[in-house]
Amino acid sequence: MASTQDLKRRVRSITNTRKVTKAMELVASARLRRSQQRTESMRPYADRMLELMAGVSQAAGAVRLPLLERRENIERVAIVPITADRGLAGGFNAQVIRRALALMREVEADGQQAVWFSTGRKAASTLRFRRLNVTKSWVGFSERPAYRDAQEIAHAVSEAYVNKEVDRVVIVYNAFVSALVQKVTVRDLLPVPQDLLEKTAEAEEDASGGTPDFIYEPEPEEILARLLPVYVETELYRALLESAASEQGARMTAMRNASKAAGELIDSLTLAMNRARQAEITQEILEVVAGADALTG
Repeated sequence: MASTQDLKRRVRSITNTRKVTKAMELVASARLRRSQQRTESMRPYADRMLELMAGVSQAAGAVRLPLLERRENIERVAIVPITADRGLAGGFNAQVIRRALALMREVEADGQQAVWFSTGRKAASTLRFRRLNVTKSWVGFSERPAYRDAQEIAHAVSEAYVNKEVDRVVIVYNAFVSALVQKVTVRDLLPVPQDLLEKTAEAEEDASGGTPDFIYEPEPEEILARLLPVYVETELYRALLESAASEQGARMTAMRNASKAAGELIDSLTLAMNRARQAEITQEILEVVAGADALTG
Protein backbone atom coordinates (compact mmCIF):
# COMPACT_ATOMS: atom_id res chain seq x y z
CA MET A 1 0.00 0.00 0.00
CA ALA A 2 1.30 3.46 -0.93
CA SER A 3 2.26 5.79 1.87
CA THR A 4 0.43 9.00 2.69
CA GLN A 5 3.28 11.11 1.29
CA ASP A 6 3.26 9.20 -2.02
CA LEU A 7 -0.49 9.67 -2.34
CA LYS A 8 -0.17 13.38 -1.56
CA ARG A 9 2.43 13.78 -4.31
CA ARG A 10 0.19 12.00 -6.81
CA VAL A 11 -2.82 14.16 -5.88
CA ARG A 12 -0.70 17.31 -6.23
CA SER A 13 0.61 16.17 -9.64
CA ILE A 14 -2.84 15.29 -10.98
CA THR A 15 -4.26 18.58 -9.67
CA ASN A 16 -1.62 20.49 -11.64
CA THR A 17 -2.43 18.44 -14.74
CA ARG A 18 -6.14 19.20 -14.34
CA LYS A 19 -5.36 22.91 -14.25
CA VAL A 20 -3.58 22.57 -17.60
CA THR A 21 -6.40 20.55 -19.23
CA LYS A 22 -8.99 23.00 -17.89
CA ALA A 23 -7.06 25.94 -19.36
CA MET A 24 -6.71 24.15 -22.70
CA GLU A 25 -10.46 23.45 -22.69
CA LEU A 26 -11.23 27.15 -22.18
CA VAL A 27 -8.81 28.20 -24.93
CA ALA A 28 -10.27 25.63 -27.35
CA SER A 29 -13.79 26.81 -26.48
CA ALA A 30 -12.92 30.43 -27.33
CA ARG A 31 -11.21 29.42 -30.58
CA LEU A 32 -14.13 27.15 -31.48
CA ARG A 33 -16.57 30.06 -31.48
CA ARG A 34 -14.39 32.01 -33.92
CA SER A 35 -13.77 28.98 -36.15
CA GLN A 36 -17.46 28.08 -36.15
CA GLN A 37 -18.42 31.60 -37.21
CA ARG A 38 -15.92 31.49 -40.10
CA THR A 39 -17.19 28.08 -41.20
CA GLU A 40 -20.85 29.08 -41.09
CA SER A 41 -20.07 32.26 -43.02
CA MET A 42 -18.20 30.27 -45.67
CA ARG A 43 -20.87 27.63 -46.32
CA PRO A 44 -23.40 29.86 -48.15
CA TYR A 45 -20.61 31.27 -50.35
CA ALA A 46 -19.39 27.77 -51.27
CA ASP A 47 -22.95 26.60 -52.00
CA ARG A 48 -23.60 29.65 -54.17
CA MET A 49 -20.33 29.08 -56.03
CA LEU A 50 -21.46 25.53 -56.83
CA GLU A 51 -24.84 26.81 -58.06
CA LEU A 52 -23.10 29.35 -60.28
CA MET A 53 -20.79 26.66 -61.64
CA ALA A 54 -23.77 24.40 -62.39
CA GLY A 55 -25.65 27.16 -64.20
CA VAL A 56 -22.70 28.20 -66.35
CA SER A 57 -21.80 24.57 -67.06
CA GLN A 58 -25.34 23.91 -68.27
CA ALA A 59 -25.25 26.98 -70.49
CA ALA A 60 -21.82 26.10 -71.88
CA GLY A 61 -22.87 22.57 -72.79
CA ALA A 62 -20.16 20.08 -73.76
CA VAL A 63 -16.87 21.90 -73.32
CA ARG A 64 -13.32 20.55 -73.10
CA LEU A 65 -11.55 22.10 -70.13
CA PRO A 66 -8.58 20.49 -68.34
CA LEU A 67 -10.22 20.52 -64.88
CA LEU A 68 -13.39 18.89 -66.25
CA GLU A 69 -11.59 16.19 -68.22
CA ARG A 70 -12.61 12.68 -67.19
CA ARG A 71 -10.03 10.05 -68.02
CA GLU A 72 -11.06 6.54 -68.88
CA ASN A 73 -7.92 4.90 -67.52
CA ILE A 74 -7.25 6.17 -64.00
CA GLU A 75 -3.73 5.17 -63.00
CA ARG A 76 -2.81 7.60 -60.19
CA VAL A 77 -5.10 8.97 -57.48
CA ALA A 78 -4.03 11.93 -55.32
CA ILE A 79 -5.20 11.64 -51.71
CA VAL A 80 -5.16 14.83 -49.60
CA PRO A 81 -5.78 14.18 -45.87
CA ILE A 82 -6.42 17.37 -43.90
CA THR A 83 -5.24 17.06 -40.29
CA ALA A 84 -4.00 19.29 -37.46
CA ASP A 85 -0.50 20.44 -36.56
CA ARG A 86 -1.01 19.46 -32.92
CA GLY A 87 -2.46 16.53 -31.00
CA LEU A 88 -4.44 16.39 -27.75
CA ALA A 89 -7.70 16.38 -29.72
CA GLY A 90 -9.01 12.88 -29.12
CA GLY A 91 -9.45 10.87 -32.30
CA PHE A 92 -9.57 13.92 -34.58
CA ASN A 93 -6.36 13.19 -36.49
CA ALA A 94 -6.49 9.41 -36.21
CA GLN A 95 -9.88 9.05 -37.87
CA VAL A 96 -8.86 11.14 -40.90
CA ILE A 97 -5.59 9.23 -41.33
CA ARG A 98 -7.37 5.90 -40.85
CA ARG A 99 -9.91 6.77 -43.56
CA ALA A 100 -7.19 8.03 -45.92
CA LEU A 101 -5.22 4.80 -45.51
CA ALA A 102 -8.39 2.77 -46.12
CA LEU A 103 -8.93 4.79 -49.31
CA MET A 104 -5.34 3.99 -50.35
CA ARG A 105 -6.05 0.28 -49.95
CA GLU A 106 -9.21 0.63 -52.05
CA VAL A 107 -7.28 2.46 -54.76
CA GLU A 108 -4.50 -0.13 -54.80
CA ALA A 109 -7.06 -2.94 -54.91
CA ASP A 110 -8.32 -1.42 -58.18
CA GLY A 111 -4.79 -1.56 -59.60
CA GLN A 112 -4.16 2.18 -59.20
CA GLN A 113 -1.37 4.09 -57.49
CA ALA A 114 -1.95 6.43 -54.54
CA VAL A 115 -0.13 9.78 -54.64
CA TRP A 116 -0.01 11.67 -51.34
CA PHE A 117 -0.43 15.39 -50.67
CA SER A 118 -1.02 16.31 -47.02
CA THR A 119 -1.84 19.23 -44.76
CA GLY A 120 -0.99 19.29 -41.07
CA ARG A 121 2.04 17.89 -39.25
CA LYS A 122 0.14 14.85 -37.99
CA ALA A 123 -0.62 13.55 -41.48
CA ALA A 124 2.88 14.29 -42.78
CA SER A 125 4.62 12.56 -39.86
CA THR A 126 2.34 9.51 -39.98
CA LEU A 127 2.74 9.04 -43.72
CA ARG A 128 6.52 9.39 -43.52
CA PHE A 129 6.64 6.98 -40.58
CA ARG A 130 4.84 4.44 -42.77
CA ARG A 131 7.44 5.10 -45.50
CA LEU A 132 4.84 6.49 -47.91
CA ASN A 133 6.10 9.03 -50.41
CA VAL A 134 4.51 12.44 -49.77
CA THR A 135 4.69 14.60 -52.91
CA LYS A 136 4.07 17.83 -51.00
CA SER A 137 2.90 18.76 -47.52
CA TRP A 138 1.69 22.00 -45.94
CA VAL A 139 1.93 22.80 -42.21
CA GLY A 140 1.52 25.72 -39.84
CA PHE A 141 -2.04 26.91 -40.50
CA SER A 142 -4.39 24.15 -39.32
CA GLU A 143 -5.98 26.26 -36.56
CA ARG A 144 -6.37 29.49 -38.56
CA PRO A 145 -6.29 28.74 -42.30
CA ALA A 146 -6.29 31.67 -44.72
CA TYR A 147 -7.60 31.72 -48.28
CA ARG A 148 -4.04 31.97 -49.63
CA ASP A 149 -3.29 28.60 -47.98
CA ALA A 150 -6.16 27.04 -49.91
CA GLN A 151 -4.92 28.75 -53.08
CA GLU A 152 -1.46 27.23 -52.66
CA ILE A 153 -2.85 23.71 -52.19
CA ALA A 154 -5.34 24.16 -55.06
CA HIS A 155 -2.60 25.33 -57.41
CA ALA A 156 -0.42 22.30 -56.59
CA VAL A 157 -3.13 19.65 -57.04
CA SER A 158 -4.62 21.38 -60.11
CA GLU A 159 -1.20 21.56 -61.75
CA ALA A 160 -0.62 17.87 -61.03
CA TYR A 161 -4.01 17.05 -62.55
CA VAL A 162 -3.60 19.20 -65.66
CA ASN A 163 -0.10 17.82 -66.26
CA LYS A 164 -1.55 14.29 -65.97
CA GLU A 165 0.67 13.45 -63.01
CA VAL A 166 -2.55 12.31 -61.30
CA ASP A 167 -5.93 11.32 -62.77
CA ARG A 168 -8.12 11.99 -59.75
CA VAL A 169 -7.89 14.14 -56.61
CA VAL A 170 -9.69 13.20 -53.37
CA ILE A 171 -9.72 15.17 -50.11
CA VAL A 172 -10.35 13.60 -46.68
CA TYR A 173 -11.27 15.86 -43.77
CA ASN A 174 -13.46 16.26 -40.69
CA ALA A 175 -16.67 18.15 -41.45
CA PHE A 176 -17.94 20.20 -38.52
CA VAL A 177 -21.37 19.12 -37.25
CA SER A 178 -21.22 20.32 -33.64
CA ALA A 179 -18.71 20.70 -30.83
CA LEU A 180 -19.27 17.04 -29.99
CA VAL A 181 -19.63 15.60 -33.50
CA GLN A 182 -17.14 15.69 -36.39
CA LYS A 183 -17.91 13.67 -39.51
CA VAL A 184 -15.11 12.22 -41.63
CA THR A 185 -15.83 13.30 -45.21
CA VAL A 186 -14.33 11.97 -48.44
CA ARG A 187 -14.90 14.23 -51.45
CA ASP A 188 -13.76 14.08 -55.06
CA LEU A 189 -12.17 17.42 -55.89
CA LEU A 190 -10.90 16.79 -59.43
CA PRO A 191 -12.27 16.23 -61.93
CA VAL A 192 -15.23 18.36 -60.85
CA PRO A 193 -18.00 15.78 -60.24
CA GLN A 194 -20.49 15.98 -63.13
CA ASP A 195 -23.33 14.44 -61.13
CA LEU A 196 -22.92 17.15 -58.49
CA LEU A 197 -23.21 19.88 -61.13
CA GLU A 198 -26.28 18.24 -62.67
CA LYS A 199 -27.95 17.73 -59.30
CA THR A 200 -27.32 21.36 -58.33
CA ALA A 201 -28.65 22.58 -61.70
CA GLU A 202 -31.84 20.51 -61.30
CA ALA A 203 -32.39 21.87 -57.78
CA GLU A 204 -31.96 25.41 -59.10
CA GLU A 205 -34.49 24.76 -61.87
CA ASP A 206 -37.02 23.39 -59.38
CA ALA A 207 -36.55 26.41 -57.12
CA SER A 208 -36.98 28.91 -59.99
CA GLY A 209 -39.80 27.01 -61.71
CA GLY A 210 -37.85 26.34 -64.91
CA THR A 211 -34.57 26.89 -66.67
CA PRO A 212 -33.46 30.50 -66.11
CA ASP A 213 -32.61 32.40 -69.30
CA PHE A 214 -29.40 34.42 -68.88
CA ILE A 215 -27.32 36.39 -71.31
CA TYR A 216 -23.67 35.68 -70.62
CA GLU A 217 -20.87 38.14 -71.27
CA PRO A 218 -18.27 36.87 -72.04
CA GLU A 219 -19.28 33.45 -73.38
CA PRO A 220 -20.20 30.69 -70.88
CA GLU A 221 -17.11 28.66 -71.85
CA GLU A 222 -14.80 31.51 -70.91
CA ILE A 223 -16.65 32.18 -67.65
CA LEU A 224 -16.48 28.48 -66.78
CA ALA A 225 -12.73 28.39 -67.49
CA ARG A 226 -12.26 31.25 -65.00
CA LEU A 227 -14.62 29.79 -62.41
CA LEU A 228 -13.12 26.31 -62.25
CA PRO A 229 -9.84 27.27 -60.47
CA VAL A 230 -11.80 29.48 -58.05
CA TYR A 231 -14.19 26.59 -57.37
CA VAL A 232 -11.26 24.29 -56.47
CA GLU A 233 -9.82 26.96 -54.15
CA THR A 234 -13.22 27.52 -52.54
CA GLU A 235 -13.81 23.83 -51.88
CA LEU A 236 -10.36 23.45 -50.33
CA TYR A 237 -10.84 26.58 -48.21
CA ARG A 238 -14.18 25.23 -47.03
CA ALA A 239 -12.55 21.91 -46.08
CA LEU A 240 -9.77 23.72 -44.19
CA LEU A 241 -12.28 25.81 -42.24
CA GLU A 242 -14.44 22.78 -41.45
CA SER A 243 -11.34 20.94 -40.24
CA ALA A 244 -10.22 23.90 -38.10
CA ALA A 245 -13.61 24.12 -36.36
CA SER A 246 -13.69 20.34 -35.90
CA GLU A 247 -10.21 20.40 -34.38
CA GLN A 248 -11.20 22.93 -31.73
CA GLY A 249 -14.42 21.06 -30.97
CA ALA A 250 -12.54 17.77 -30.62
CA ARG A 251 -9.85 19.36 -28.43
CA MET A 252 -12.40 21.03 -26.18
CA THR A 253 -14.24 17.73 -25.71
CA ALA A 254 -11.01 15.79 -25.13
CA MET A 255 -9.76 18.28 -22.53
CA ARG A 256 -13.14 18.31 -20.78
CA ASN A 257 -13.06 14.51 -20.54
CA ALA A 258 -9.46 14.65 -19.30
CA SER A 259 -10.40 17.17 -16.59
CA LYS A 260 -13.34 15.01 -15.54
CA ALA A 261 -11.15 11.88 -15.39
CA ALA A 262 -8.53 13.80 -13.37
CA GLY A 263 -11.19 14.90 -10.90
CA GLU A 264 -12.41 11.33 -10.45
CA LEU A 265 -8.84 10.12 -9.95
CA ILE A 266 -8.17 12.86 -7.39
CA ASP A 267 -11.30 11.81 -5.44
CA SER A 268 -10.18 8.18 -5.52
CA LEU A 269 -6.64 9.03 -4.37
CA THR A 270 -7.96 11.36 -1.65
CA LEU A 271 -10.10 8.52 -0.30
CA ALA A 272 -7.10 6.18 -0.37
CA MET A 273 -4.97 8.85 1.34
CA ASN A 274 -7.56 9.27 4.11
CA ARG A 275 -7.66 5.50 4.62
CA ALA A 276 -3.87 5.35 4.76
CA ARG A 277 -3.80 8.21 7.28
CA GLN A 278 -6.45 6.47 9.37
CA ALA A 279 -4.43 3.25 9.27
CA GLU A 280 -1.32 5.14 10.44
CA ILE A 281 -3.24 6.75 13.31
CA THR A 282 -4.68 3.38 14.33
CA GLN A 283 -1.23 1.83 14.22
CA GLU A 284 0.16 4.64 16.42
CA ILE A 285 -2.66 4.19 18.96
CA LEU A 286 -2.01 0.45 19.08
CA GLU A 287 1.68 1.08 19.66
CA VAL A 288 0.92 3.54 22.50
CA VAL A 289 -1.50 1.10 24.13
CA ALA A 290 0.97 -1.74 23.77
CA GLY A 291 3.72 0.43 25.32
CA ALA A 292 1.46 1.42 28.23
CA ASP A 293 0.53 -2.20 28.86
CA ALA A 294 4.22 -3.15 28.86
CA LEU A 295 5.01 -0.45 31.46
CA THR A 296 2.12 -1.31 33.76
CA GLY A 297 2.76 -5.01 33.41
